Amino acid sequence: MTGYVFIIGDPVEHSLSPDMHNAAFAHLGLDLRYLRFRVPRERLENAVRGLRGLGIVGANVTTPLKRDIIKHLDRLAPSSAETGAVNTVVAEEGELVGHNTDGEGAISALEEATTLDGRYVVVLGAGGTAAAVCYALASRDVSLLILNRTPSHAEELAASLNPARGVETGSLLDRDAVRRVHASDVVVNATTVGMGEDRSPLPSDAFHPGMTVLDCVYHPLHTRLLREAEGAGAVTIPGTRMLIHQGAASFRLWTGKPAPLDVIEGGLVRALGRRGQL
Repeated sequence: MTGYVFIIGDPVEHSLSPDMHNAAFAHLGLDLRYLRFRVPRERLENAVRGLRGLGIVGANVTTPLKRDIIKHLDRLAPSSAETGAVNTVVAEEGELVGHNTDGEGAISALEEATTLDGRYVVVLGAGGTAAAVCYALASRDVSLLILNRTPSHAEELAASLNPARGVETGSLLDRDAVRRVHASDVVVNATTVGMGEDRSPLPSDAFHPGMTVLDCVYHPLHTRLLREAEGAGAVTIPGTRMLIHQGAASFRLWTGKPAPLDVIEGGLVRALGRRGQL
């Protein structure tokens, strides 16, 4: 009997996850299908009831539901309990369990391009994705600055991390704080600014040669943030690299099998080609 995995969020039309995972399921001969469903916040409770009724294998959860879904699940794995956000749901013995693979995906994408230990890292945002990235970074030997439009949210996130790290915070609207970005080694955009639009959360003079910049946004593939960072001589990482690695981690949780990274990437590349985004 075919098992089903879903991605839920609003919007989800741009999601490349079905292309990635369906390619991997087929490659390994797994009788699984991955589907996308747009679920606005006000329909989330009913949607989770529907997932239970369908007897799903699992799900991915994207913006803006990563925090909201927690109260509708049976329990949380440490990765979600620590971050207060869920991007992966796994059905385990009749229970829906929340996990978070965003942090693992971001770290893996960054380490393809640079070394993190001893680096000064700036994370933009304080939502679910930012929390996952910050928790993953907190286990590394990095100096961390969290910038958010609402500084109190950045302060709350910083306070939930290892206090021995002395995490700094600031406002994305503060020009002095943004100047500190220019002094950093690594920048991660974990906001939704730039998704489906030609905007950047940072001014173009925030970048410098040798800096590494990861944009968690992957729609469009070449965001304004990445274009301006590349123009300044920075090393840029598109959100698709993070997507591949967090997707591989979700795949292992659902199937208990190692993810075929080359097949997942191939499915993603074909999807981008069909959309004319390569």
